[in-house]
Amino acid sequence: MASVASEAAVKGGAWLVDETSPDRVMTPEKVTEEHEMIRQTAAEFIKGEVVPAHERLEQKDWKLLRELVKKCGALGLFGTNIPETYGGVDLDKISTLVVSEEVSHHASFGATFGAQANLTILPLYMFGTEAQRTKYLPGLISGEAVGAYCLSESGAGSDALSAKTRAVRQPDGSFVLSGEKMWITNGGFADVFIVFAKVDGEQFTAFIVERAWPGVTSGKEEHKLGLHGSSTTPLILQDVKVPADAVLGEIGKGHKVAFNVLNFGRFKLGAMCSGGAKASIGEAVKYAATRKQFGVPIATFGAIKHKLGEMTAREYALESMLFRTAGLIDQRIAATPDKKKDDGTPMLQALEEFAVEASIAKVLGSETVDYIIDENLQIHGGNGFVHDYPAEGHYRDARVNRIFEGTNEINRLLIPGMLMKKALKGELPLLAAAKKLQDEIMSPSMSLPDDAEGVLVAEGRACGAFKKVVLMIAGTAMQTYGTKLEQEQEVLSYLADILIETYASESAVLRAQDAAGTKQPNVDLHVDAARICVSESAGRIELAARSCLAAMAEGDVLRTQLAALRRLLKVTPANTVVMRRRLADATVAKGGYVF
Repeated sequence: MASVASEAAVKGGAWLVDETSPDRVMTPEKVTEEHEMIRQTAAEFIKGEVVPAHERLEQKDWKLLRELVKKCGALGLFGTNIPETYGGVDLDKISTLVVSEEVSHHASFGATFGAQANLTILPLYMFGTEAQRTKYLPGLISGEAVGAYCLSESGAGSDALSAKTRAVRQPDGSFVLSGEKMWITNGGFADVFIVFAKVDGEQFTAFIVERAWPGVTSGKEEHKLGLHGSSTTPLILQDVKVPADAVLGEIGKGHKVAFNVLNFGRFKLGAMCSGGAKASIGEAVKYAATRKQFGVPIATFGAIKHKLGEMTAREYALESMLFRTAGLIDQRIAATPDKKKDDGTPMLQALEEFAVEASIAKVLGSETVDYIIDENLQIHGGNGFVHDYPAEGHYRDARVNRIFEGTNEINRLLIPGMLMKKALKGELPLLAAAKKLQDEIMSPSMSLPDDAEGVLVAEGRACGAFKKVVLMIAGTAMQTYGTKLEQEQEVLSYLADILIETYASESAVLRAQDAAGTKQPNVDLHVDAARICVSESAGRIELAARSCLAAMAEGDVLRTQLAALRRLLKVTPANTVVMRRRLADATVAKGGYVF
């Protein structure tokens, strides 16, 4: 990649108001040999060790699962972001991304992996004392110990801070925990739990709890729609005495632990969804190439080509956005001044900075993989609905991704909400940009784009228009509702959809432009994928914007706003039919995802 930017220049949400040069964006084409080695290690482990054990894992053979966790730890896959001091391998976020993509090829093990690496190891590293890190991290990273994260309760899912689990202070400084946590991944056999409870019923706090302590028990395994090869149970705490040094972070600051861990968890969930999407594309093209109807492979039919081309284009956008975001997080960490050895603070600050992008990754990833898995099942026809083929299992396993790590509905509220808070704090110049746009809209003739030449120039301009739509809708919403905007969930959700489409489309365009600049061998396919993304996003953005404006105004005011929207959003339709056909043909020829 290009030289590292200063910390001040690496800001979450800055893409909305700044121009981005393609050569400054991290893409899958820029991965190093080291990245490919860690990817190959993860891929060989999943294919050689985990997938052959699928049926035994589905029958809840937790002894076998623990053995696989140990083997995974021995390969260094749990400690990609943790310093060598604690047994990790201290790699960048690109390494984490490629490992997550490969681990996702077995969804149940992916859930086990995520609970261990993302939700147990990470909070211990970022918030733990030196004594806590030294005690717990080596065993968790090696896989000798298994971890779990205990936030949700039966009455506290999305509203996590309303938890009823209590931690009562004792005269000797210890605590007594009582309560029940729900839907705990690895709950049936984990050794170490990150548990959230309210100290004296008020101060939301994170604790480290060991299974060996009296009063810690697991409930019965949940009967789930999917992920049958992962353990999901309640965790029951009955007057568990917890020492004073088991507080993780600060008393009353458990929300910082919970939400910052979820930031990285959301990003990595998006990466796992990307890996699952690629695998499903591979299954779909192989089946379509061999399944014959009317005497020819169904891959030759236009309707099937449409599916394969659209699946590929959507994954291209998701993958482009994920690598772009991972690159930004790495730049932010690297740019931290006076970074100390084994200090988790730069990572924590970077994850806070890119919380908006993490939520976008989670929503886009979970909905993209659902679309692709659904189309994979449809391409399989009747065979997709029976257990003899893996398509139906993927369908069941993937559904929880829209619930994991904060529901997509909650994340849609967070995306514009966090951006607006940044604007109000002066951390992003969104208000100034919105005011400038308003003046531009009110002028008799809006400035016309120049006649620049190059690859995807029109699509780049379209992405600029998408950003202006974001500013227009956000500005209108803030003027209309003021401090009560957070109560208008439908408006915020429409705005989130526009933001997601904008970030994904621009990421795809920047990647394709960089592919052209670096003369990638399949640059024409990059361009096709990016053009499809922009063309389809334009339609979805227009619909969301129109619906959002109609919710905020009526009559002449609405007509004026819709006229302004039409002036902003002038995107000429592209022949996406021929582009999808080219992508489909290339994907079939390769036998899998073509990029």
